[in-house]
Amino acid sequence: MQLFQKNYSTKPDEELMLLLTKGGQQAFDELYRRYSKPMLNFFFRMLYNDREKAEDMLHDLFLKIIDKPESFDHTRTFSSWFYMLAGNMVRNEYRSYQIRNEYEQHKRNHSEEGFELNEENIDRQIFNQQLQTELNSLNPDAKILFNLRFVEEMSVKKIAEIMECPEGTVKSRLFYITRQLAKKLLIYKPAIN
Repeated sequence: MQLFQKNYSTKPDEELMLLLTKGGQQAFDELYRRYSKPMLNFFFRMLYNDREKAEDMLHDLFLKIIDKPESFDHTRTFSSWFYMLAGNMVRNEYRSYQIRNEYEQHKRNHSEEGFELNEENIDRQIFNQQLQTELNSLNPDAKILFNLRFVEEMSVKKIAEIMECPEGTVKSRLFYITRQLAKKLLIYKPAIN
């Protein structure tokens, strides 16, 4: 029994990864505590609100760092590297034909669930469905970029690290994506008197 427990909650992520390469279970526990919830939410949103699939992806992501902690790229921040891994997993999942079929089936089965029939809720439901349809039509990189900026609310600098491209490229891609979505969703703009 140790008399003095190390306080891992104050250590930076990168130091925890170094400890993890040396077999530090407490370092892993701390990283899991910090990142499991945000990553679960990220996967949930990116994988068509499929909680079970999101949990599986979260499990697989943490297995990757347990199995090969030495693969951490020390030239990056841990969070950027970790989101990059998660983004790659999502891209691979998008390549799978099966997920597209499951999503279409889920969409057909649950299109009418859980909303009171009033004008505001119907409008919101229709807009959200159309927005989701438009987001799903984007290429995987654009969808991840949109999600990191507008859902995760990450800075352009952080996104540039994750996507491994210059900040200017992130800005121009975001501009293009939002412009494209605005054109496709123009019908939902409120009338200006």
